[in-house]
Amino acid sequence: MTKAQIVGWAHSVFGKSAAPDTETLMAQVAGPALRHAGIEATDVDAIFVGVYNNGFSRQDFQAALVGMNHPALAETPATRFENACATGSAALFGALDFVEAGRGRIALVIGAEKMTSLPSNQVGDVLMSGCYRKEEAEIEGGFAGVFGRIAQSYFQRYGDRSGALAAIAAKNHRNAMDNPIAHMRADLGFEFCNTVSERNPLVAPPLRRTDCSLVSDGAAALVIADQATATALQRALSFRGRSQANDFMALSRRDPTEFAGARRAWAKALGEARLCLDDLDLVETHDCFTIAELIEYEAMGLAERGQGHQVIQDGVSERSGRLPVNPSGGLKARGHPLGATGVSMHVMAAQQLTGDAGAMQIPSAAIAGVFNMGGAAVTNYVSILERAR
Repeated sequence: MTKAQIVGWAHSVFGKSAAPDTETLMAQVAGPALRHAGIEATDVDAIFVGVYNNGFSRQDFQAALVGMNHPALAETPATRFENACATGSAALFGALDFVEAGRGRIALVIGAEKMTSLPSNQVGDVLMSGCYRKEEAEIEGGFAGVFGRIAQSYFQRYGDRSGALAAIAAKNHRNAMDNPIAHMRADLGFEFCNTVSERNPLVAPPLRRTDCSLVSDGAAALVIADQATATALQRALSFRGRSQANDFMALSRRDPTEFAGARRAWAKALGEARLCLDDLDLVETHDCFTIAELIEYEAMGLAERGQGHQVIQDGVSERSGRLPVNPSGGLKARGHPLGATGVSMHVMAAQQLTGDAGAMQIPSAAIAGVFNMGGAAVTNYVSILERAR
């Protein structure tokens, strides 16, 4: 079986975009990604689109929108994926499976979301579609409230870790200062993140505003090719290991403080890669809320359960630490346009491995991990990337 490789990418600026819709956002990255890969649009065998939507826009049938701005792609088979906040990774894994099954040589993956056109209360309702509404629809604070409840459960079991959450927020905002596409390039500092104030109110106790990712617009794209095709191109990044693991959607059916699906996905991907966590040079992980990054430290194996606070307190996940986590600023500061997020995370990791991360660069980065989840650790994707050429 041929192995699929990343051969090119493109990324829009995340934030409140003047682009009116996902059609426009996708057009911003499709052409540049193909040019970065050195691929003609006519060489693309299939398009894989990740857009969550679910109410952000009345226009759907998102996969067909790619060809509207790129006539050379209008007749190319295109399919739309949706898997909550892991929508982008779902589209990427679909493209990888397509190429590795031998159904085509080249695939274009695009993730996009236009979130800021809706009032905040409507955004909150759309986000709740990623939860189990039968049981969780009435949780105060919406999607933030779901993670606030997870944080409450975690604190009750292991102690108040508000300081660790503030340190995670401060780290990721500090990292985003060096990321030109980040939504919020502002070094907020630990004291601001750790203090409830008029500018940093409680959103879903114990989570403060600085513990929550941003409502963002944006798009990112990847070009995937088989090994034979990739040998003739400028760059190639391989998937040393990758996995997807699911868990019960309802929080009532599992321990919400464990992220057991994330733990299984990490174990499977590292096992396939024949690596351990110490072999990685960086990780881009899904910090939709700071409590998520804290629990993910434990799920990936950086700490025992209940001890994730030690990772940030000891500086392990800092850019200069033993395993830098979210050197791009993460979802927390880079932004979290739902359909674009998984694709964006892989672009951020790819830039590190090719030495193209600019001021974000981790010296001599050779192997990177990516973790993207949908919902509250319901669907979990892990990729282990390395440079093939």
